[in-house]
Amino acid sequence: MRRYLVLLPAPEAEWAALPPEEHLKGTQAHERFQRELAEGGHRVITASPLTPSAQALSMRPNGQGGATITDGPFAESVEQLAGFYLIDSNDHDDLVRCCAQLASTGDFIELRKLADDGDDVVHGRGRRRHHHQPPRDAALASSAASWHPSRTVGCRA
Repeated sequence: MRRYLVLLPAPEAEWAALPPEEHLKGTQAHERFQRELAEGGHRVITASPLTPSAQALSMRPNGQGGATITDGPFAESVEQLAGFYLIDSNDHDDLVRCCAQLASTGDFIELRKLADDGDDVVHGRGRRRHHHQPPRDAALASSAASWHPSRTVGCRA
């Protein structure tokens, strides 16, 4: 089974300004997405909304062996990550179909496959071998079961 990360970027200010009935539509779209994933044999490992990007901490190397920590996201952008799903799937095409259906309701989606053990991953400094550490699935599964999109504040993630 392959593992995928469904990233949910969103224009935070725009989403925060939506009326409650639009947030309800978003909740219903995510409920449908979760049903379609289950019907397609995909397994949600965990999913969660994220706090607003203004509450993020960004850390960068300071060039002297330490780190510089700043308030806010790395990128100053209208769209920020608002939530995610971590999914196990054997059917990439059907997972794309499920994600496209969710996107058709107004959500922005970026689907990424997690690198498998031994995959070559390209970084700014060239290629390196990726060595995968499996997540603690029991802890992840319990957090996925407790998340529901209606808990999202200010966005539809």
